Amino acid sequence: MSQERLTKMKCAVCKKIGYFIFKSKEAAKEKLELNKFCKFCRKHTPHKESK
Repeated sequence: MSQERLTKMKCAVCKKIGYFIFKSKEAAKEKLELNKFCKFCRKHTPHKESK
């Protein structure tokens, strides 16, 4: 059984948290960065993993 933890994704432009994802313990070594739609900026921006 793999353990997953809830991770917040923060917009790199406006610094607001817009997404929550589940990330496995094995993948937790490096921080994730994805292009996602920010509902606050109303455009696609890079989102980085935060604490």
